[in-house]
Amino acid sequence: MSRQVVSSFVAGLVFGLGLIAAGMANPQKVLGFLDLAGAWDPSLALVMGAAVAVASVGFALAGKRQRSLLGEPMRIPTGGKIDRRLVLGSLGFGVGWGLAGFCPGPAVVALGAGNVKGIVFVAAMLAGMALFEAIERRRARS
Repeated sequence: MSRQVVSSFVAGLVFGLGLIAAGMANPQKVLGFLDLAGAWDPSLALVMGAAVAVASVGFALAGKRQRSLLGEPMRIPTGGKIDRRLVLGSLGFGVGWGLAGFCPGPAVVALGAGNVKGIVFVAAMLAGMALFEAIERRRARS
């Protein structure tokens, strides 16, 4: 097994365990965070703040490197323009998160746990991704 596969597995495992420990895999906890007008649960704001802090340090360190620790070239995303597609995609993501209480990472964790809502969410997410790809292919042909 390659180092890339092992490191990907370990990173995914740590991420999934972090989501479980933070309560992000529990849609009721997430919906409680999003319910600003009701019984708001601010605890996930701390989780998000910690995630942003850790990611900021990681991106700052990665930006100084030419290669990853595994020897692969660094591929750090660059800032892009804010366009209609980005705004509509963000709105769709937010609406889905607010309705289901899942975003993609926690949904995969719920799927792995056999949670029916997680299974439905991942199926809908994959269908949406397939629809997007079909639309993109059609746009590219015309």
